[in-house]
Amino acid sequence: MKPVEWADRPRSGPLDVVVTGLPSDAHTWNLVFIQLLLEDLGHKVVNLGPCVPQDEIVESCCKFEPDLLVVSSVNGHGFNDARPLIEAVRSRWELAGLPAVIGGKLGVGGGEREQAGELMRAGFDAVFQDGTGDEPGFAAFTSFVGSLAVTR
Repeated sequence: MKPVEWADRPRSGPLDVVVTGLPSDAHTWNLVFIQLLLEDLGHKVVNLGPCVPQDEIVESCCKFEPDLLVVSSVNGHGFNDARPLIEAVRSRWELAGLPAVIGGKLGVGGGEREQAGELMRAGFDAVFQDGTGDEPGFAAFTSFVGSLAVTR
């Protein structure tokens, strides 16, 4: 018999989502907005809040076993914190297949497309940045979440 923390969970219905800020980002309104949006779409959300240490994010994902990790930043330093975070997430066998996305203002010096590509190569499944694509980040994000719910 498996211990409770490793027991298989049914994977039907709404997604279980962990929403978090990065260690250097103290903003909360973006996290509350994402939480409310996801809940309005019918999903269950654990919001870790702002300024979350990398190790706490990784351990929370192991504990809550989410279907999706959503990382948000608005201070322009997200790119610097995001790469080590996703590398830490992907280094854990329990989280190797966890869909993980990041969005918001990830840099301040330009090069947003290059940063997005680098974060995707590092292990994020999607990067949603303001003003960098043909489709607004909000619509692309909700579309991505909807595709996860359908394919799960």
